[in-house]
Amino acid sequence: MLGEDHSLTKDFPEYQSTITKLNTDNDEFAARAKQYNAIDKEIRVLELQDAPIDDEAMHQLKHDRMALKDWLHQQLADAAN
Repeated sequence: MLGEDHSLTKDFPEYQSTITKLNTDNDEFAARAKQYNAIDKEIRVLELQDAPIDDEAMHQLKHDRMALKDWLHQQLADAAN
């Protein structure tokens, strides 16, 4: 679905407290989460504007978001255990 919110708290509501804790206690997690949310917002805006960038650029943004999300999810899963 175009323009869908994929923020960490939306996609991983079960980790809400862990996200908050890691954002406070872990500078690398906080920086990557901030980067992830910025890319996610950029993608949403572009999708709602009918993606006024070329397909390769949009693909790269989505790839970058996915790679960050995978890393962030791993950190969340590790911290929750």
